[in-house]
Amino acid sequence: MAGVMRIGVAGRQARLGTRHRLAPGARAGAVADVAADLIALHGTDPASVYLAVWARTSELGSAAVEDALYQARSLVRMLGMRRTMFVVPAGQAPLIQAACTDEISLRLRRNLAGTLQKAAVAPDAAGWLEEVCDATVEALTRLGSATGAELAKAEPRLAQEITYAEDKSYGGTARISSQTLMLLSAQGRIMRGRPRGGWTSSQFYWHLPEAWLGGQAGAPYPSAARYSSAAPARTELARRWLHTFGPAPVSDLQWWAGWTGGQTKAALAGLDVVDVELDGGPGVLLAGDEEPAPAGQPGAAQPWAALLPALDPTPMGWKDRGWFLGDHAAALFDRSGNIGPTIWWDGRIVGGWAQRKDGEIVCRLLEDAGAEAKAAVDGQVEQLGEWLGEVRVTPRFRTPLERELTA
Repeated sequence: MAGVMRIGVAGRQARLGTRHRLAPGARAGAVADVAADLIALHGTDPASVYLAVWARTSELGSAAVEDALYQARSLVRMLGMRRTMFVVPAGQAPLIQAACTDEISLRLRRNLAGTLQKAAVAPDAAGWLEEVCDATVEALTRLGSATGAELAKAEPRLAQEITYAEDKSYGGTARISSQTLMLLSAQGRIMRGRPRGGWTSSQFYWHLPEAWLGGQAGAPYPSAARYSSAAPARTELARRWLHTFGPAPVSDLQWWAGWTGGQTKAALAGLDVVDVELDGGPGVLLAGDEEPAPAGQPGAAQPWAALLPALDPTPMGWKDRGWFLGDHAAALFDRSGNIGPTIWWDGRIVGGWAQRKDGEIVCRLLEDAGAEAKAAVDGQVEQLGEWLGEVRVTPRFRTPLERELTA
């Protein structure tokens, strides 16, 4: 690739440390800064949101995350890229809605309507589903806020049972309530608020967006600007991803966003990007964005250690992870591609960690990273233990090493 800039592993790892707020001089001072710089925090496992913020800040406690989510409401939960639950800045929600979630909502509606038609729930299953969705929103309007169970009581048709995965060992029957609420949330008609329990709980109260965030009734994410179509939103999301995760192969962006190849190509066509060589393979980078560390961050080049939670947005930001993961995938991922808690040293994964029932944080280094790394990791372990206090964290998706450490 003559004449093309080459960016090696070391350069990508240095950029990761600064752009992902993990290097000493790059730590954030506010929860909102972490979420904005990483675009989105994985929210499938609620505890991961808090731990991802802890790893990238110096003095913020869990109360600061709760305030951003439930008092200031500067962060919201929503379905986004790859039909995954994320916590994102409220002002960024319309971007992700237009770039990813609107199309997801169409697929969810089509699939659920097809399942209902197959089950002969009604002659016109799609129309029946629309009626149930409208009635559910009306019930939530009356209640103000409600759990899924409370909404099912107010709208009995949510208790309709359907059969799924008939030919699979994990198949069975389930009520349509959870799928209907997911559909409504993907459409931007309802949204999750506070959890029923503590910050590790995964059961939430539902709200109308205009009631939770304020604004025009019936409009998704009413407090922020809209996008007229998906195309400009995809281009803007691609720009933000390249700033945070670039340089990278185009295939990594396509995987992360959950787009088709054509959608990815069109999104990049609206940006000024340059081709780069990544250890023999092609990649792209935003033009003029060659420097890995933002200005004014002394100490960003210092070696750093981090304990990142399961489903952290950093390791889940790329499809091709070899340049920071090495050969540790078998120990740190489950069979569905979900990563567990990881130990990082200066831009690469060197091990994994877990919390036992008695609260002890236990680690295992999967390679010899040296005495400096071990000392830095031990320091992170001590800080995390103090930060968690009496809270116990078990990842929603268990990985081989995490299970072994807690056995």
